[in-house]
Amino acid sequence: MAITHHSNYIRWMEEARVDFLDQIGWNFAKLEALGIASPVVKVDCTYKVPTKFDDLVEITTSIDKYTGVKLVLHYVMKLAGTDTIVCVAESAHAFTDEAGRLISIKKSLPEMDQSLKQCLASD
Repeated sequence: MAITHHSNYIRWMEEARVDFLDQIGWNFAKLEALGIASPVVKVDCTYKVPTKFDDLVEITTSIDKYTGVKLVLHYVMKLAGTDTIVCVAESAHAFTDEAGRLISIKKSLPEMDQSLKQCLASD
């Protein structure tokens, strides 16, 4: 089977990010209903071991940095059921309102700010 195209890792990061936010109570539907978006402003991937198309990959997502305005997530991707790290990555996100203007989650949505700070403290 062919090696997985590198762009798939970015898609997996998005899925992991959506799942992570859902697990802490801030799914995308809730944020969109509040008029908040979280665009990606930077992505960094270090590919360690190639995966094949039919490999299962497990992703651990954690908060690397959070300022109230910027969120940096860290991802460790492993072959499922193993300790083999296939990719280590980060994505940086801003927060914007419906008009695309930068906002502070700390000021605009203090409940989410607290959730993110708790996750950062527990990592």
